[in-house]
Amino acid sequence: MATTKPILPTLSFLLFISITVASCQLAPASSDDSTEASFVQCLISKSNPSHPISQSIYTPNDGASYSAVLQAYIRNLRFNTSSTPKPFLILTALHVSHIQSAVLCARTHGLQMKIRSGGHDYEGLSYVSSDSPFFILDMFNFRAVDVDIETDTAWIQTGATLGEVYYRIAEKSGVHAYPAGICPTVGVGGHVSGGGYGNMMRKFGLTVDHVADAVLVDVDGRLLDRKSMGEDLFWAIRGGGAASFGVVIAYKVNLVRVPELVTSFSVFRTLEQNATDVVDRWQHVADKLDDDLFIRITLTVVNATGGGTGRTVRARFLGFFIGDSARLLSIMKSDFPELGLAQSDCVETSWIKSVLFWSDLAISTPTEILLNRTPSMTRLKRKSDYVKKPIPRDGLESLWKKMIELQLPGMVFNPYGGRMGEIAADATPFPHRAGNLWKIQYLANWNEGGDEVARRNVELTRRLYDFMTPFVSKDPRQAFLNYRDIDLGVNHNGKGSYDEARRSYGVKYFKQNFNRLVRIKTKVDPGNFFRNEQSIPVYPH
Repeated sequence: MATTKPILPTLSFLLFISITVASCQLAPASSDDSTEASFVQCLISKSNPSHPISQSIYTPNDGASYSAVLQAYIRNLRFNTSSTPKPFLILTALHVSHIQSAVLCARTHGLQMKIRSGGHDYEGLSYVSSDSPFFILDMFNFRAVDVDIETDTAWIQTGATLGEVYYRIAEKSGVHAYPAGICPTVGVGGHVSGGGYGNMMRKFGLTVDHVADAVLVDVDGRLLDRKSMGEDLFWAIRGGGAASFGVVIAYKVNLVRVPELVTSFSVFRTLEQNATDVVDRWQHVADKLDDDLFIRITLTVVNATGGGTGRTVRARFLGFFIGDSARLLSIMKSDFPELGLAQSDCVETSWIKSVLFWSDLAISTPTEILLNRTPSMTRLKRKSDYVKKPIPRDGLESLWKKMIELQLPGMVFNPYGGRMGEIAADATPFPHRAGNLWKIQYLANWNEGGDEVARRNVELTRRLYDFMTPFVSKDPRQAFLNYRDIDLGVNHNGKGSYDEARRSYGVKYFKQNFNRLVRIKTKVDPGNFFRNEQSIPVYPH
């Protein structure tokens, strides 16, 4: 696209769309070839003639090109097998009218639409469906980033990756940033709409805390901005999972100021190197450190040192500081001396170069690598938890034993506090604010294919999650939407969908904000067109 500032359609096109909306009638789902053929004809006939849609349509009849488009943004190889349900069509939209036509025609033909931006959904819900037939609206062509340094803002289309966003900001300024995630290949659409976070969260909060406007196609095919969609819907798409409410085309975000030099570090400690003492101290101070400082812990099982056959737990302390190393070392000496951080551990760079460091790339790597949209792909399982009070020391020691027993699953501890504790829990749909010490991500990656291997590794991850039950939040046991976890339960989108969603994942993801999301959903999409296996339901009639 030539610009990320969303351009409203011309008057003639608005009339064209209005006529199309008026003629749209819902129909029951059908899987026969005639319905799918009719759907394609509907797309062609209802799209803007000035922007032909046919070149954006891929079906299995297109052979290799269909497979290439489908697989290009499948990040979790568990969902790229011969038995994985496939879409009957992929629409790689090139123009807003293509998105509007997709919504209207899908409603007319009773078809389910999945919306994919970067494909990082851990459970593949943006490109796999339990309903058949379904198609994918793929947003990867909508990836322009328009940075306005004079107003400290940027319009970002939802098909862009975080790497593309960071690169475009750095092109314009060395002292501006956007507080989002550390993985450059994550798509903006899912990341922002689910309440994405990064290593500046203790200073600036989440992505959604900096969204100033948005442009969205609603269930009636209308193109809406913040003013025309209203504050309720604008609230919902900033942390409630926008795919339940419409198709967000772009977000306008407020940028933040950073110094010319920031500091990163990575320090490893095994159990034999007093990791237990350091982790124990971390859990008491990490949420109370200077707001400019973020220290993440990654826990993995590795071979013990000394050439033996034993296994041990290794903790990696990965830090980011919004400032120079001298001030960082002063803070660490005062508040967290147990880590033993030294000047030699510190890497001072520009903010954009710190993105490379956090991606485990050499800081000498040209920043153009951030424009690479192709990530490493693997088979994986993720889960999440929130911790409200420190884990007793004997609890940590029992955790190490459990991890060594299970071998595969690792854990990531992400500290809260700072700005995260200052923003009200209902300011956005993301409710996990004050009262949380840190968030846990459970992670398992493997390369070997096969259903039996996948079942075993998923089960190992579940066992570690179950072990942690006494140490994490309760009533509800909270979870993070962007660490999508189908184990929490699914919504079959039937008559009991509200109760089904509330009991399984709804309150865990959104706590007290769930019912407000349901009220908004019922108002803006009463027919539950925008749905997936863990979407926001409508109230029962």
